[in-house]
Amino acid sequence: MAEADPQRDVRTSGAAPVAAPADLVVAKPRRRWLRPVLLVSVPLLIAAIAGYVWLTGGRYVSTDNAYVRQDMVSVSPDVSGRIVEVDVKENQRVRAGDVLFRIDPRPYQIALDQADADLASARVSVSTMATDTQSAAADIADARAGITLAQATYDRQAALMQRGFTTRAAVDAATQSVAAARAKLATAEASAARARQQLGSGGGGAQPAAIQTALAKREKAAYDLQRTVVRAPHDGIVSQTGRLQVGNVTPTGVPALSLVVSQAAWVEANFKETDLDHMAPGQPAEVKLDAYPDLKIRGRVQSIGAGTGSEFSVLPAQNANGNWVKVTQRVPVRIAIDGAPPRTMIAGLSADVTIDTGKH
Repeated sequence: MAEADPQRDVRTSGAAPVAAPADLVVAKPRRRWLRPVLLVSVPLLIAAIAGYVWLTGGRYVSTDNAYVRQDMVSVSPDVSGRIVEVDVKENQRVRAGDVLFRIDPRPYQIALDQADADLASARVSVSTMATDTQSAAADIADARAGITLAQATYDRQAALMQRGFTTRAAVDAATQSVAAARAKLATAEASAARARQQLGSGGGGAQPAAIQTALAKREKAAYDLQRTVVRAPHDGIVSQTGRLQVGNVTPTGVPALSLVVSQAAWVEANFKETDLDHMAPGQPAEVKLDAYPDLKIRGRVQSIGAGTGSEFSVLPAQNANGNWVKVTQRVPVRIAIDGAPPRTMIAGLSADVTIDTGKH
């Protein structure tokens, strides 16, 4: 039998072709340009990074010890009483002048009515004093007429005494009448002076003291009645309203709720004391909030604190001892926000602050 042809078997059969020997594979050309490029570009990149770090080194200072701050007002009633109405809820936004809650006005309305009655009584008293002044003027005129008559009687008795037509007793009686008339005049003048003083005690054309006192009491009673309605002093968001329950008695001066003033928001950044060398008010700052990672807020240095945080603590550190360890202090720096941020500023949010000190 004839020997089979291997090439013919490959062509005629459906089997895969046999791979060519390894020494027959054509080698790809190497990228000879890559090595010179790397040798040149890598040092240039390192030099550029080093130059940027050298140029900007110390120019930017940053800290993650920063928080959003807002003005907070503790709203407390000026008068004590029982709460009869609550008009706000937790985290409700209010405008300046909006009613927050109301205190029972009845005791203060009664006090106002009493003050009105006292004012009316004072006016009656003043009217009576005016009448007394007129009566005192009439008494003075009557006393002066009495003195004139007594003096004339005395003169006649004295003349008759010199002629021997009267008695010593008659002369003494006339003398006593003159003295009594003069005493009556002095009493009438004193009463008139007292009435004029009480009636015109205001001075400079002002109302008498009795009416002024009554008016002051009425004004205070009306003011207290007005303050039974507690209103928002600023625009903001109310918080801690859990203590406002209808029926609770709220004392004077004790905070009933807190109001976060929404218009005034800033960032308080606590920088290390070693970062303050070139820092000054007015320098630009960038603020990033942990709550809004994609938001960048522009601001500026408004002020640098007058003392470190430890100096304003309740228990300042006592370093005058043998176990003293130097610790880098932090100084609060106030960052004013430029414009109105697109997201809501919430008091206490954590932030990262970077300040451009302009140092080259």
